[in-house]
Amino acid sequence: MDKADYKKLSKMLSHALRHAPWLYELELDAEGWTPIEAVLSAAAEANSHWVGLTESDLAQMIALSDKKRHEIADGRIRARYGHSLPGRLDLVPAVPPDTLYHGTSPAVADAILAEGLRPMGRQYVHLSVDVDMAMQVGRRKAPKPVLLVIAAGSAHADGTAFYLGNERVWLADAVAPGYVSRRTP
Repeated sequence: MDKADYKKLSKMLSHALRHAPWLYELELDAEGWTPIEAVLSAAAEANSHWVGLTESDLAQMIALSDKKRHEIADGRIRARYGHSLPGRLDLVPAVPPDTLYHGTSPAVADAILAEGLRPMGRQYVHLSVDVDMAMQVGRRKAPKPVLLVIAAGSAHADGTAFYLGNERVWLADAVAPGYVSRRTP
């Protein structure tokens, strides 16, 4: 499989594991895990090119991904973050870096600065450990996104819960406006 096929597979799995498992006849446990065999069957059903996929193919897909949206353990797979499913995944709070970033559109930046960051249609607010990732995410919302700086260390010290999504993404229930500022170019 080439990198473009892995990207298509990643998108399909993200949809299945983050947003609509029922469309793929998958059942997720409280932490978002489902058996790999069920996912391989769902992938083969969704696209005939994926008949014969293996756990090794899924591991390769994850290894090639820059966002590391999925993880495998003990014959199971899950999306690590980005869920819009009802209910919440059980995540363990962790101490975040002092500073995190969030890229967004200019149209909503002022509202975020006034009201804080909320998860909107997702379970958690998504934050990036680096400016490049935040701007990449922001470009999905606007050609010239606004970079917001999150004082995560201070927010955590004051009681805001943060969760590790992966090495580049952190999650939070919400971030109050006092911990969010705009970085000017």
